[in-house]
Amino acid sequence: MDNIDVIVAGAGSVGVPTAMSLAAMGLKTLVVDGKPSPGQGDNKRAIGGIRATHSDPAKIRVGLRSLEIFSTWKETHGDDIEWLKGGYLFPVYREQEAHALKKLLPLQQQFGLNIDFIDPDQLLQIVPGIDASGLLGGTFSPDDGSASPLLAINAFARKALDNSARFHFNERIDTLLVEKGRVVGVQTDKGRYRAPVVVDAAGAYSRPLCATAGVDLPVIPDSHEGAITEPVARMFSCMVVDLRPGPGSKNYYFYQNIHGQVVFCITPDPPILGTDTRETSVFLPQAAARMVALIPRLKTLRVRRVWRGCYPMSPDGSPIVGWSPEIEGLFHITGMCGQGFMLGPGMGELAARMISGTASDQDQAAMEIFSPARQFSEVREALK
Repeated sequence: MDNIDVIVAGAGSVGVPTAMSLAAMGLKTLVVDGKPSPGQGDNKRAIGGIRATHSDPAKIRVGLRSLEIFSTWKETHGDDIEWLKGGYLFPVYREQEAHALKKLLPLQQQFGLNIDFIDPDQLLQIVPGIDASGLLGGTFSPDDGSASPLLAINAFARKALDNSARFHFNERIDTLLVEKGRVVGVQTDKGRYRAPVVVDAAGAYSRPLCATAGVDLPVIPDSHEGAITEPVARMFSCMVVDLRPGPGSKNYYFYQNIHGQVVFCITPDPPILGTDTRETSVFLPQAAARMVALIPRLKTLRVRRVWRGCYPMSPDGSPIVGWSPEIEGLFHITGMCGQGFMLGPGMGELAARMISGTASDQDQAAMEIFSPARQFSEVREALK
């Protein structure tokens, strides 16, 4: 296949939006993925939360742009991706969480977030029935929301196709092809394709993919489980994030989607490293007990389905986005730490500007934070 400008490895949460943005710029883009259709890896295992509420300026900016894309997609392009503006709520019951969240507010507001610390009475209006015992209040960002990961990724893929991007599904990339220190294409199980730029959007599988080019990328996947309930009458719309740790877990989070189903997830502690996506018997009683303790009225809900996906984690909790310092022409957009769906559209645009050479000064500042060449010794992201 001749005249390919960019090959994107992976048709997931960040690969498809990146291809969409690259193709919109007129770059001849080929996306290769071993699954049968867009978003069939960890994208379809995302629970759908979308926020710009982060602690890092670069992620705030990317998140705000992603929010803009998600929230206006239907009116702009016509596809219903089930966008729901419900907000993100971080209730606090301990002074240490209250102090940490309040400390972040000046920076978050400086970079454009609509967010504030609300008192217990305001919080109870947003989530009626939440445990009021010891409640100190919390932060609420009303412009955050949720959407369907599969509807969104397919809408992005259709737009990419409209812009002449090509997709090869059911085709596994075996090797990144490198000549004289420069990437020249990929070898798949079905053929060989040449291009001057290859985008690593392989998520949990970025490390083994890049190892074929001699690059040791510090992306370590760990497993998280999620679940969805039957639909019920509207109780709340925001994503509720409880930062308190519990036995065998750190935070947990849940929201009621556009159909009235409660979707929830938990962060295991210690992390469950690896790419095992088999469900366990531990998750449901663990997560359900914590949710019911927080909002007792949830106890009668019936769970329809559980699943397990992978978070491609970076050492410091921030994405790894930018040109490889070792292999010329290799561009990483990975290590999203479980936030690939919410950051994907904004990250895709940022990556496309970097690849096309049209990045702004603001983009360059963001890329310094996300750079694959950065030092990973210090955790940056407080809300990862």
